[in-house]
Amino acid sequence: MKPFCFADGLIIPTESATLHPMDLGLIRGYGIFDFFRTVNYSPLFLEDYLNRFISSAERTFLPLPYSRAQLSEIISLLIEKNNLENGGLRMVLSGGVSENHFSPAEGKLFIFAESLSLPAEEKFRDGIKLLTLEYVRPIADIKTTNYTLPVWHSVNWKRLGAEDVLYHWNGWVSESSRSNFFIVKDGVLHTPDQHILHGITRKHILDLVKNAVIRPISLEEVWEADEAFISSTTKILLPVTQLDDRKIGTGKPGPVTMDILEKFRALEKVTVA
Repeated sequence: MKPFCFADGLIIPTESATLHPMDLGLIRGYGIFDFFRTVNYSPLFLEDYLNRFISSAERTFLPLPYSRAQLSEIISLLIEKNNLENGGLRMVLSGGVSENHFSPAEGKLFIFAESLSLPAEEKFRDGIKLLTLEYVRPIADIKTTNYTLPVWHSVNWKRLGAEDVLYHWNGWVSESSRSNFFIVKDGVLHTPDQHILHGITRKHILDLVKNAVIRPISLEEVWEADEAFISSTTKILLPVTQLDDRKIGTGKPGPVTMDILEKFRALEKVTVA
């Protein structure tokens, strides 16, 4: 964590930030968050992240007492105060302290500045391994703070040398625990349309690849894909070369994947120029 955060309506030392022990974010795991990167002191795709965060607050019935303009101003002040050239900002809105300890209430907004380490270059070069996991994330299209199962399961996948998991249910894949998922077949990009968070990186990849197909994708299709990759704010785009104990395609990052990665990196430079 960086030295300064936003809490209680003020920019304060991060170590001074507090949460009531009966807040629903703690006792029920109920709250929302979002995370975005700064590149050369500029928040990357900020409007997209604010759109999602504001929408998440509305859909989870959590009051957000700050306008879009106020949030943008707070974020700018935090970047300056923390000298956050290349890092991350995490917005968290807790579930609040309610009379019945269950219903959503007026929560507390935190914005934290963080250091950020992107994946090692070898992961882009060699690809990563995912493990299949039969699961559908609750209210997957809202970025809630409920990551209980993958946090618990991460001990297992780290032991097996995997980067993350690939969720599937009744034979249909959805997403990774913190990333969207794509396959390439015969040169065409495909990505699931159900039980997913609509990622901001995913959004911009789909803008870059005009002929991408958004549809249900079966687990069987993943086994037969030519290429696969995951995308997220912190992972950018990581080639998936192994699923469980089976190779995807040739077992190496494919040309379509690497071309999209190159185009996305170019987009980042233009966006913050």
